[in-house]
Amino acid sequence: MKVKVSRKAHFNAAHRLYVPEWSFEKNDAIFGKCNNPNFHGHNYELIVSVTGEIDPVTGYVIDMKVLKDLIKSEIENAFDHKNLNVEVPEFKNVNPTAENISVVIWNKLRPHLADDKELEVVLYETPRNFVTYSG
Repeated sequence: MKVKVSRKAHFNAAHRLYVPEWSFEKNDAIFGKCNNPNFHGHNYELIVSVTGEIDPVTGYVIDMKVLKDLIKSEIENAFDHKNLNVEVPEFKNVNPTAENISVVIWNKLRPHLADDKELEVVLYETPRNFVTYSG
C-alpha cells in the first residue's frame, strides 16, 4: 500500500526571465514584465510530496521532521531572499522559470531520499500559477 505525504514550505526570491542571446525587444515580447533588467520577485509556495510504503514499525512513509529539515537545508537556505539569476549556481545558464525551478528543486532533493520513494514537487509562483514535476 503506497501513501503520499506532503510538506508545504515557502521562499521569497527574485529573478529575471530572459535569453541572453536575444535582443531586449525579443525578450520583452516573450517574457513581458518578467524580463525586467532590475529583476522582480515572487513569494513562492512549495509542496514536496514523498510516496512510498508505510514502514510497519514507525508507521511513516518518511519522518516529516526529516522532510522539513531537508527542504530547509537544500531549498529554503539556497533560494530564500536570493536573486536566482545571480546567487543560485543552478541558474547560471538556466532561465529561472517556474518549470526550471521545480526541476532544480527536485534534483536537489532526490539524492537524499531512498530509491523506493517517489518524489513530487509542486511550485506556486503566484496563487494561480503553479507547476508540478515528478522526475
